Amino acid sequence: MDIRVPNLKDMKSILILGGGNAGISLASRMKKEIPGAVISIVEPSEVHYYQPAWTLVGAGIYRAEDTVRSMSSVMPSGVKWIKKSAIDFDPENQEIILNDNTRESYDYLIAAVGLKVNWESIKGLQDALGVHNVCSIYDYKLASYTYDCIKNFKGGKAVFTQPHTPVKCGGASQKIMYLAADYFRKHGLGAKSKLEFWSGGTRVFGVEKYENTLKKVIERYGIQTYFKVKLTEVDGANKKATFEGFGHDKKEQVYEVHFDMLHVVPPQGPPDFIAQSSIADAQGWVSVDKHTLQHTKWPNIFALGDCAGIPVSRTGASIRKQVPVLIQNLKDVMAGKTPTAQYNGYASCPLITGYGKLVLAEFDYNLNPQETFPFDQSKERWSMFMLKKYILPWLYWNRILPGKM
Repeated sequence: MDIRVPNLKDMKSILILGGGNAGISLASRMKKEIPGAVISIVEPSEVHYYQPAWTLVGAGIYRAEDTVRSMSSVMPSGVKWIKKSAIDFDPENQEIILNDNTRESYDYLIAAVGLKVNWESIKGLQDALGVHNVCSIYDYKLASYTYDCIKNFKGGKAVFTQPHTPVKCGGASQKIMYLAADYFRKHGLGAKSKLEFWSGGTRVFGVEKYENTLKKVIERYGIQTYFKVKLTEVDGANKKATFEGFGHDKKEQVYEVHFDMLHVVPPQGPPDFIAQSSIADAQGWVSVDKHTLQHTKWPNIFALGDCAGIPVSRTGASIRKQVPVLIQNLKDVMAGKTPTAQYNGYASCPLITGYGKLVLAEFDYNLNPQETFPFDQSKERWSMFMLKKYILPWLYWNRILPGKM
């Protein structure tokens, strides 16, 4: 196979798909580390969101408007912004097809398009969202409605779901649940409230050190847990959610669950144009080596972030560690070398367990803790909550997106 690989000293065309965290922070660092490269970003959206703060918006701690800025304000200087969507790939000719049926060529392609949130896969959900006390922090407008549901709750059953699929920030479904439970207790509704967690997973958290703490948090709030189930239908008007799976039983069955408040984390997966393309793996994600982030077939294609087919928690912290690895390996390939940098699967999940309480989980591919601070991060701490509320958003806008860390 003849791949057009220019000499490192020649002009290099680098095409990045996606203007989210991964695409913007990658382009910013590339401008510094690969001088002379012609970098383009394909991104149709006019706005850029800091999605990790939507949990705080849902708890009334953060303003929704503080999580959004114009795309033009975060686009790196000197990067060409193509305000279109990619719809297909032609790796043999080193081109992508755009939504107006034009083509864009590249020497090197990096996919950073995130994932698709599949609201429509749950019957009745789209009609129920934003009314009937059915909410979600996985949408900019619905995050604020989530706080409306929490503060207007008068008691009864609050149901929180986690899908059976990979999701952005796997701990988010639990964070908002713990915040709601804490809010209810602080406002005298603890005895009047019943909280349930219906999850498509098999356990509370994949890393035992942090899971042990979360089990104690669940016990403290009196939350009832159900595992190996998936939400299939929502009847908002009649306050009924339908689940299929095992729950507490060994036999698979259908559960019809009444709710007074329902928080839904929708199933998620690869974008359709990725899943149906020639660069996808069997699950529909971009097929890349989990350590080098290089495509398994096309050496001039890379991927990072949520769309990459790697067994890692899909978090912003993962992207921050992937960016320097990808840049080094891209430089190696440009120089005709084998990629040398290795990504170890680092991920971080700031697990909010209540107002002013947070467990900072950090771990690698092997689920071994990879902690930053010189103390036991499995303990609930006020200082880590302050990190989440104030420091991380500032770092995102001022250091991470500009490629300074």
